[in-house]
Amino acid sequence: MAHLFRLLGTQHVLTTYSSSTAARPAPRAVALAAQPELQQATKKVSMVSLGCPKNVVDGEVLLGDLNRAGFQITTDHEEADAIVVNTCAFVEDAKVESLQAIVEAAGLNEDGKKREILVTGCLAQRYGSSLAEDLPEADLIMGFQSYGNLPSTLAERLGMQATASTSDRVQVGDATVPFRPEWDRHRLTPRHTAYLRVAEGCNHACTFCAIPGFRGKFRSKAWSQLVEEAKRLVEMGVVELNLIAEDTNQYGQDRRDGRGLAALLRELSAISGLHWMRILYAYPSYFDDELIDEIASNPKVCKYIDMPLQHINNLTLLAMNRPSQAHTKALLQKLRDRIPGLVLRTTFISGFPGETVKAHKELVEFAQTFRFERAGAFVYSEEDGTPAAELPDQVPQRVRQRQRDELVQVQQGISEAFAASLMDQETDVLVDGVSEDGWLYGRTQVRFLSAPALWLGCLVSSCCVFCWLT
Repeated sequence: MAHLFRLLGTQHVLTTYSSSTAARPAPRAVALAAQPELQQATKKVSMVSLGCPKNVVDGEVLLGDLNRAGFQITTDHEEADAIVVNTCAFVEDAKVESLQAIVEAAGLNEDGKKREILVTGCLAQRYGSSLAEDLPEADLIMGFQSYGNLPSTLAERLGMQATASTSDRVQVGDATVPFRPEWDRHRLTPRHTAYLRVAEGCNHACTFCAIPGFRGKFRSKAWSQLVEEAKRLVEMGVVELNLIAEDTNQYGQDRRDGRGLAALLRELSAISGLHWMRILYAYPSYFDDELIDEIASNPKVCKYIDMPLQHINNLTLLAMNRPSQAHTKALLQKLRDRIPGLVLRTTFISGFPGETVKAHKELVEFAQTFRFERAGAFVYSEEDGTPAAELPDQVPQRVRQRQRDELVQVQQGISEAFAASLMDQETDVLVDGVSEDGWLYGRTQVRFLSAPALWLGCLVSSCCVFCWLT
């Protein structure tokens, strides 16, 4: 971690405040601490939310806990008595962004008001002790196992109880923790859309990825818990559920009770008031015929699959410990053949160790030929403790960036052509918000768009789209 702190130096940047293989111990029950009896005026808490949708859900649950304990949630960091920085530790850029957010939040204390700076999320889970040593600005560093204790711990630190604070500054614990109820949360997403976490953790051993080490082993959320959560979210006005996990389409396979993602989609589609379900973070396996047929035939399942592939060159895939090229291409073609109107999104890694010019060219040609409707690319990041970080033939950073930029440029042209192909079509639109110039913006099942004269949070049927899709 030390190199990350050197990268920060004294630079403060404007942070976006969002509404974002060793054997490990088995899950242990996490008891919720008794809520404190508050003896002072209500304290205010704000949050800086960074990282992936799973981290967003964690943050929403934490804010829900704090709200029920009597804290007031605010979006104004200056008026807050405590700021929770919910961090990401996926790649180097995410870690630097998280560190900058912590330093910037602490910098608000220069006005003379002492705000507690609480660090949660994957950076806290992954680097707890070293983070505390290198960042004195952080008053509390809390990992997943201790989340249920946040209200009582914060009440102690703010002097809201008769007894003095005795809590440790670093509270991390296990990475593989059981699920807590997640429906009664303070949502950061718009009222009409929500994330539904169906599983957590990962059992794969991709050589570039550190996530299993700090998110724990793969475990599916209980069926009854998921269905209850979905129903309650819909009762609160949600019309779209975005299903998330590390490997969403692996849902249920750790239980082997015959109820996988296909069965879950069928069950959730029976909920009155729910219009759309979207599958994010699928792994390029686990697509059996039942799941493919359910996606194709269920009108509430968006014909949109987000499936990170990382690369297509066989030697690179082998070094990454990812599914082979032949398997990947066969699966992609099968999905397109059997799901009418399917839109595929993927991500690629540029500059993986040992990636040759030929391998990169093969990836670019694959992107040009297969024409993913949506795709992203990011440069390879050497992650602590991963096998890939120790591989020879590390690609120079400037080459990684150049290769990433080439992929992005190729994809921009493809995505623009796809957007243009949707012009003048009638489609259902879910409206998300209002732009500064008065246009409402939203999305179809597969694409974001903007248009005038629609209603916020509604689903408009058979809207003829005459605008440019962006």
